[in-house]
Amino acid sequence: MWMIVFFVMPFLGMAYVGWHVWTLLPFGAWPKAIVIAVGVACVLLLFLDIAGKLDHLPMPVAQVLYEIGTSSVIVLLYAVMLFLVVDILRLVRVLPAAWVTHSGYGSGVVFFLLVAVFLYGYFNYMHKERVSLTLETSKPLPHDYKVVMLSDLHLGYHNPRKELARWVDMVNAEKPDFVLIAGDIIDVSVRPLLEENAAEEFRRIKAPVYACLGNHEYYSGSPEARKFYEDAGIRLLSDTNAVIDDAITIIGRDDRTNTRRKPLAHLMQVVNKDNYTIVLDHQPYHLDQAERSGVDFQLSGHTHRGQVWPMSWVTDKMYECSWGSYQRGKTRYYVSSGIGIWGGKFRIGTQSEYVVATLRSKQ
Repeated sequence: MWMIVFFVMPFLGMAYVGWHVWTLLPFGAWPKAIVIAVGVACVLLLFLDIAGKLDHLPMPVAQVLYEIGTSSVIVLLYAVMLFLVVDILRLVRVLPAAWVTHSGYGSGVVFFLLVAVFLYGYFNYMHKERVSLTLETSKPLPHDYKVVMLSDLHLGYHNPRKELARWVDMVNAEKPDFVLIAGDIIDVSVRPLLEENAAEEFRRIKAPVYACLGNHEYYSGSPEARKFYEDAGIRLLSDTNAVIDDAITIIGRDDRTNTRRKPLAHLMQVVNKDNYTIVLDHQPYHLDQAERSGVDFQLSGHTHRGQVWPMSWVTDKMYECSWGSYQRGKTRYYVSSGIGIWGGKFRIGTQSEYVVATLRSKQ
């Protein structure tokens, strides 16, 4: 189903939008053909990324092609929706056909609307929302803890070291006791991170950093991703755990991309039940497992909450919790929409965020 959606739908969308653009533009045949051809070429650049061909191109070229290809798919989505509205308005005779047929005025309106939407989406993405979270427990803790939680950085061709540096400054400004990252630190390739020495930025974080793998670490090559985590000073928890002050246990699950990852119940067998237990699990499937295992808190990401509306409606239907705080029994959850993003840098109806949590004992 996803293969059909991802590969077939863009071509149907291009045909639909191309027909409307041909009808709308007040130009001759050749200028129209050029505009449509450029649009199709921009969308097709996406498949260079999917096929892993960008790694063979010079870095500046790869960055530009990545941005154009992934952004064009989102622009295509909104062009389809806009022209669907146009067709409906024409069907009910609200919109005169002359306004959308060889119309300079209609072309200008469509162009303005798309530019306005995506300028908003870009600036909304660049703004990082600080989410406050309070976690209280009846288990004894030696003191209150301040924890910065991140997910889905997607560092690579479109989120370079310069952007990571800004995020690291934001993390350090919080003066956390430790930092948790719920996967997808890497986007589609380790190459940009290595060439820019992004590991050096992570080593500027003035607190221990714990992370689990995400599905994109597997896309980029798991061995290379693991080596990058090590070089960055990030403690990778892949079906393993770490203990803080003999009071907090952090369990990092391998991503479900690895079908042989260990069950959570198995990982919990060696955990001191008197400790406050945090699980890092990139993809928020089967939340009941954490509840049944007696986990206190689970941090996940992956969904991006669809990145743009109406894809947020899709993720809300797909997941028990696709974004935000959630609770099952005594287990708390937070599913982050991510500080970074895959593809085009647009957030429409969703937010880029980082979580600042205070963990305290009721005792």
